[in-house]
Amino acid sequence: MARGTEKRGAADALLLHGEERFLVDERARATLDQWGKDLVSDFGLDTMEGAGLAPARLQDAVLQAPFLDPYRVVHVRMVPANRAEGLAGAVQEIPSTTRLLMTVAGRIGPTNKLAKAVSAAGGQVIEMQHLKGRALGDWAARRAVDKHGLTPAIAAQVVRVVPPDLSIIDSELTKVAAYKASGAKLTNEVVSELLAGGREDEIFKLTDNLLPRPTPQALAIARNLTQGGMQPTSVAYRMARHYALVLEVKSKQERGESLSQVQDDMSEHRFVVQKAFDAAQNADAKRLEEALIKIRDYEWEVKSGQVDADLGLDVLLTRL
Repeated sequence: MARGTEKRGAADALLLHGEERFLVDERARATLDQWGKDLVSDFGLDTMEGAGLAPARLQDAVLQAPFLDPYRVVHVRMVPANRAEGLAGAVQEIPSTTRLLMTVAGRIGPTNKLAKAVSAAGGQVIEMQHLKGRALGDWAARRAVDKHGLTPAIAAQVVRVVPPDLSIIDSELTKVAAYKASGAKLTNEVVSELLAGGREDEIFKLTDNLLPRPTPQALAIARNLTQGGMQPTSVAYRMARHYALVLEVKSKQERGESLSQVQDDMSEHRFVVQKAFDAAQNADAKRLEEALIKIRDYEWEVKSGQVDADLGLDVLLTRL
């Protein structure tokens, strides 16, 4: 939920802050997408990390005239809340040829000097409030329907079993939507198995032991999961998701993206992305692709009745 000044003032400036980091990041991405439509060169966007940013550096960026573009977009990411006031003097003047987007890591009050400076320049200051209770459920329902093509009932099921963290809720909705997109039948039982819950620690232990090759511990953890009632094909699905995530992160690493860039760009929880980022550094892209093919073949063999699901999972782990 956003709270703040939504007016359009004399300057195209937006300051986002609040406890809901996920909403801050999402609003920032949408704003950058909108502002970036008319940019024609790489010079049009200037992105700076808020931590350690000197006021003089920010002021120079704000006052700099565009080169090839109709305007410049200055993006300041995650200014520490306790250092926000120190940047107030840098935004006293925002030319019409600059669009300024600043995000703050945490909540700042209405009397904060940076907030007052942005407002005085004609910009917007918006607080992304922490969601809980009915507001959290309503957000999850809208997210499930609008972004993931799922039902409000599935959203309610997710909210009941995962921590009240928007990034985790969205990650779990993404997971369920991916399963649905595979063509598999989506029942309440399947959704329960897919969602992060009491067995998520075991899933993390399993994925930690998959690369560069599955360890004996991976086989033991997989057997423990199936003996505890989890379907072998669901275990294979979670393995496939991990391989696919590491492969995607690997491609971003090869393009020179940093961990923070990859985390900002992906919908999965930042901790999950960090684990994948670490695994991807020593992973081979070709082997990851081959692993996904082997898991796909295993699932087809199980569904077609060619192999026993439990024994097939053991064999699969020895072949990855």
